[in-house]
Amino acid sequence: MSESLHIVCPHCSATNRIPLARRQEAPKCGKCHTSLFDGKPLEVGPVSFVKHLQRNDIPLLVDFWAPWCGPCKMMAPAFQQAAAELEPGLRLLKVNTEAEQQLGAQYNIRSIPTLALFHKGREVARQAGAMGTADIVRWVRNQAAAWQPG
Repeated sequence: MSESLHIVCPHCSATNRIPLARRQEAPKCGKCHTSLFDGKPLEVGPVSFVKHLQRNDIPLLVDFWAPWCGPCKMMAPAFQQAAAELEPGLRLLKVNTEAEQQLGAQYNIRSIPTLALFHKGREVARQAGAMGTADIVRWVRNQAAAWQPG
């Protein structure tokens, strides 16, 4: 079992190795010296998405959305608030399926908003439809209980 985690910086995309015991201590990026956790979702394109998917040891919660989608706009503040509650245990990402159509197609996104939970590079759960903050947090924690110890 590893005593450290790889965390991708949301600012410069450098991969940082963080001691497991220090994850809760507001770690900073070794390259750009900014906080690794801002308590807010990160908007990503294909290159950044793949880097986070492949290099982060923490799970990813991805909001697949589009700017023209009313339910997506309604859920955006709840997803933002969920980030503040769920970090640093997870990284929250946003993928604009209008701008990043290939990612939407690759992950077979048929309705938006869709939340997808990834762990160790694999999708482990999916939920379509808008949710409030408490529902997002509850859903993630219920899903995580199935594949995360303790």
